[in-house]
Amino acid sequence: MGPNLGTDGPECHIAVVDIGSNSVRLVVYDRLSRAPFPRFNEKSLCRLGAGLAETGRLSAECFRRALEAVRRFRAISDAMGVSRTDVIATEAVRRAANGAELVAAIRRETGLDARVLAGAEEARFAATGVLAGFYQPAGLVGDMGGGSLELAEVAAGEIGDCPVSLPLGSLPVHAMLARGGRQAREAVDTLLKTAPDSLRRKVFYAVGGGWRALARMHMEAIGAPVRVAHAYTLNADDARRFAKRVWRMDEAKLAVQPGVAARRRATLPAAALILDRVLKHLAPERVVFSALGVREGWLYSQLPPEEQALDPLLEGARGVGLPQARVPRFAAALERWTDGLFAGETAAQRRLRVAACALTDIGWRDHASVKAAESFRRLVQFPLIGLDHEERVFIAAVIFARYAGRLNDPALSPAIELLPSEARRRAVILGRTMLLGHRVSGSVPDILASARLQVEADRVRLAISPAARVPDSEVVADRLGLVAGALRVRRTEIVEA
Repeated sequence: MGPNLGTDGPECHIAVVDIGSNSVRLVVYDRLSRAPFPRFNEKSLCRLGAGLAETGRLSAECFRRALEAVRRFRAISDAMGVSRTDVIATEAVRRAANGAELVAAIRRETGLDARVLAGAEEARFAATGVLAGFYQPAGLVGDMGGGSLELAEVAAGEIGDCPVSLPLGSLPVHAMLARGGRQAREAVDTLLKTAPDSLRRKVFYAVGGGWRALARMHMEAIGAPVRVAHAYTLNADDARRFAKRVWRMDEAKLAVQPGVAARRRATLPAAALILDRVLKHLAPERVVFSALGVREGWLYSQLPPEEQALDPLLEGARGVGLPQARVPRFAAALERWTDGLFAGETAAQRRLRVAACALTDIGWRDHASVKAAESFRRLVQFPLIGLDHEERVFIAAVIFARYAGRLNDPALSPAIELLPSEARRRAVILGRTMLLGHRVSGSVPDILASARLQVEADRVRLAISPAARVPDSEVVADRLGLVAGALRVRRTEIVEA
């Protein structure tokens, strides 16, 4: 199922207001789909969970701020023409004695009905968010919010039967740390012992703003080639070493660390302590950070099964690439034209090729001198889902080569370091072939369908049907030469066939 290219109207937008223990956030998505893109994102740090353990109630000030935030978000949604606004509330509201009063006040002041998620529901929606954000994920999902930690298994497109919710959010653990690091560590360990050992998996998917903040801090600390939190992956031992260092830092030292947002500074040690102890208790081999969680899981759960089964990378690439293309149908023609380019192409390699074809015209409006570099920079950071960092760089490198980028361009560094040499070569071959396809056909699908690229041991031949009425040219020959160079073949030939 391809994207609906006529989805620019406001009637397609959908909003989710997420009332968490630390913040209240509004995200407006372009539409309900397999790969929704956020159009607007704002949060208010209301800290509903602050002091909840001591009083059992939401404080009057936090109550007021949360209500004001939802009122503002309703006004924004209305102004944007959002057709539907869903409100979900988690740990703080479900635990507070006056949580129902906040739900009633929201309904009275805004007309919105807030759905208070049970702990098991929150765990399931967080795990569903990982199903939405990755391609065939398998492992244990941990979603750490301001008030609680939810754990659930994902495998084969399904969620395990025994999700777990523990009172291990950044706010209560922050309060524990104020009483001493050793006591806090022991208290966290005691709570984690109640989680069944059956939850142990090789991969731990870390969900939640606090853990994403840790990922960004780590990327800055090591000079990561790609600074994207989603799908950022660490060996579990490395993640523990870093987390230990962070949870032992005081706020003054944290303040001078690169990549640490001021609003996260106070609770970052708590997030680090929880990650350290979770990894010790569950012993995974690696940690994968996720930018998608409860909100996206909530949306994904509303899709029909046939849409849930779609590839998130391909849907996202088509969703952004085709509406921007001069000729949207050309992507499918290019996909068919490159079908036989690589012998022994795997399913994983094919999906990257198809995604790159969908993005083939993403830079056509840019000036010729910057098309390659700007497309590379854009795609390395673009919020595509369903791919890891190496795959992200591969697609960016393909489009760089499609725009005739020079391989010694400094714009490629340092991200290109993530690609092994063979993957770099494949990216250049595919990109140069796409460049030739655009040039020989004028980006007209029917003309491209009449051309064939034949790769032989000693030559690369471009065969063009006389029916296309497109004679060869110096420019076409030049582009064919670029393909031959990428393939390490010396001879080229253009023939009518």
